Amino acid sequence: MQLELRHLQAVCRIAEAGSLGGAARRLGVSQPALSAQLRRIEKVTGGELFVRGRNGVEPTALGQFVLAKARRVLSEMDALGAEAREIATGTPLRLGCILLVLLDGLLVRTDRSMAGQEITVDLEDSVTALARMLGAGQYDAIVYGEVNGHEVPLPGGSAARTLVPKEPFCVRLSEKHRLAHRQVIDLADLAGESWMTLVVDDDGGPEALLAACVKAGFTPSLRYRITDRKMHYDLIAAGRAVSLTQPTAPTAAGTVMRPLLGAPVTGRIRLAWNRSTVSARQAELLFEAAAGAYVADVENNAFHKAWWDAHPEAHPALG
Repeated sequence: MQLELRHLQAVCRIAEAGSLGGAARRLGVSQPALSAQLRRIEKVTGGELFVRGRNGVEPTALGQFVLAKARRVLSEMDALGAEAREIATGTPLRLGCILLVLLDGLLVRTDRSMAGQEITVDLEDSVTALARMLGAGQYDAIVYGEVNGHEVPLPGGSAARTLVPKEPFCVRLSEKHRLAHRQVIDLADLAGESWMTLVVDDDGGPEALLAACVKAGFTPSLRYRITDRKMHYDLIAAGRAVSLTQPTAPTAAGTVMRPLLGAPVTGRIRLAWNRSTVSARQAELLFEAAAGAYVADVENNAFHKAWWDAHPEAHPALG
């Protein structure tokens, strides 16, 4: 048997996961099949690559050597595919996103900074679906959010950068709401309200809202799940619901946005891409376009502008 790229990928996934079971799940194979494959790889390399340690499997000295070579080869193959695809004409870059405020500005900026590169864009309601489709090759890059401590598992062969490490969610309510005059709202004072549930339901958002409300002393009534922005805003303006929202969101007639006391729910925005189809240059241009789009929206609300200026650690890390 000769070593193939899939064998090198398996060795790297085992090292990253720290267990055969975890690596098997990432690779989409059974643990017995991966164990058998590892034994065949070890016959070719001449010895054990992993041993059991206190924290799972750990690479041996030979394993460390093979891993270093494998990572270098896989990196070169990724670069070859991505750079060749960038040079090839007529190959669109496929971008998948959830509905984030920065999306409109991102498209404008990519059209300008990546002129000549056709980009197709699709919206998804599921972050899990975005990650799965990235791994399946249906998207070349994805822009998505995570709420509080939630982390979206990414497929092998992908890379990721955090665009905004933290943004405090705020609440949107009717301008006639009894609390609309307040500059900051205590979540506990929203007990008894009907809530607009978040459109994305697997980014940690629903769990974060529920946990924050329970901590504040109540269970939220999740009555509406509306994807149409106008209908969403109209229901809130009519006083029929309140909702969590990104602090960079634009104003909407009949509604106001207010920060929540103590920032009980925070978001994080990330960019991930397939290393074999997106070059380092393209990834950097995408990141810069998304960063520029986010920063352009910071001034939509004065309270977020003040928070942003006071928290430089939340700013995108541009090269």
